[in-house]
Amino acid sequence: MGAYLGGVVITESVFSLNGIGREAAQAVSDLNLPLVMATVLLAAFFIVTMNIIVDMLYAVIDPRVRLG
Repeated sequence: MGAYLGGVVITESVFSLNGIGREAAQAVSDLNLPLVMATVLLAAFFIVTMNIIVDMLYAVIDPRVRLG
């Protein structure tokens, strides 16, 4: 998930698309701290959420792993 969010900046710059990646890059260059913090917080939320989901799926896929 983190790699996808990092790739968004490059993809939006190459294809001249407007989105969260381009907005984040512009916020960094403009020193817009609240927008940079919001983007980082959003990315961190998605990364943590995906890690929790993957950890729970390990218990479902591999019977040797148990929760608790």
